[in-house]
Amino acid sequence: MKNWILAAVALGGGLTGAGAIWAVRPHGNGENVRAYLLAHPEVIPEAMARLQEREAGRSVTANRAAIETPFGNAVAGNPRGDVTLVEYYDYNCGFCRASLPIIRRLVADDPKLRVVFRELPVLAPTSRDAARMSLLAAAQGKFARFHEALYDNGRVTPASIAAAARTAGVDTSRLAALTPRIDAEIARNLEVAGKLGMSGTPSWVVGDQLLSGALPIEELKRAIATARSR
Repeated sequence: MKNWILAAVALGGGLTGAGAIWAVRPHGNGENVRAYLLAHPEVIPEAMARLQEREAGRSVTANRAAIETPFGNAVAGNPRGDVTLVEYYDYNCGFCRASLPIIRRLVADDPKLRVVFRELPVLAPTSRDAARMSLLAAAQGKFARFHEALYDNGRVTPASIAAAARTAGVDTSRLAALTPRIDAEIARNLEVAGKLGMSGTPSWVVGDQLLSGALPIEELKRAIATARSR
């Protein structure tokens, strides 16, 4: 644990007081660093957060194709946008539902933004049923209509899933044939989410940044601007 904390602090070169850590390193050993940390424990949480951000960035880079390549037409905005925002969501997640109008505003306000939607069905058995139908809709080029219809139908049930599929004009007879491909997509999403350390839905990836929770539009816009500047 001590080594991990020291590594975190060493990586947090931009933190307040980090210059003092670098200053003591050439003249002493680990005890000097330990003494500094004991005297200034406030640098540790920020340093740990900085390390976690860097590790998340490396994981995003290593898995970028699996993160940013949409399944079917599960994408919104500019298909050739210069920044891609990815939402990992669950249809049973109220915060994901609340984020839908924010995504609409982001797309309307930013003609260079591309949004990719990724299924992360973790909250209930109906989450996986909804994800399967959503991916079937995406494979048929009908994702957006299904996505909005299911959210509009309220609580996720077999009946509301079927109703959303009818509204979107999804050919549900194709589900059995596409289930292996659909289940592989869900498994891949869950695997990547685990690698990125996602703890719930919605989770967001933009550039090398990993964000969590129902975020205000201003915070998402800042993340998009940061990704665009790099």
